Amino acid sequence: MGTHNVPESVLALSSLSGIDYVDHFTLATDAEATPERWARTMFGDVPSAAERLLWRGLLGLRLSRGRSPDTVAGWRIAGRGEDWIRLEAASWFLTGNLLVQAADGRVSLGTFLRYDRRLGHSVWPPLSAVHRRLAPGLLRDAVAKTADAPGHHP
Repeated sequence: MGTHNVPESVLALSSLSGIDYVDHFTLATDAEATPERWARTMFGDVPSAAERLLWRGLLGLRLSRGRSPDTVAGWRIAGRGEDWIRLEAASWFLTGNLLVQAADGRVSLGTFLRYDRRLGHSVWPPLSAVHRRLAPGLLRDAVAKTADAPGHHP
């Protein structure tokens, strides 16, 4: 998958020197939260069993263990702005960014990968099909949880 359908403004927020895979999903919402709150709502403070299987088991990502204000689901918070947060993790064969943006009545999730070894070209493409099916549901679930949160007033 190329970068042709992702806005330059989104691509510019990646920390990767080269991007081999990118996708970007956006959902309209009247729920309001900071980008970090959206990221924690999507992924949690620590990775779920399924995320550990995918991220650590299949992709070999080196994730932090335990809860920390510096991580989301084990991914290091590597950058942030007023309306975005960038998470980073790497394995011996690929490096990734997860980008969560929240602005103008929309929440977005972007995934950026750089293949650092040939194995990345083999491992990620079949997994990316599953990822692209699951990502919109992550956004929908996060919107539902945020809209239902105490103190939310549309």
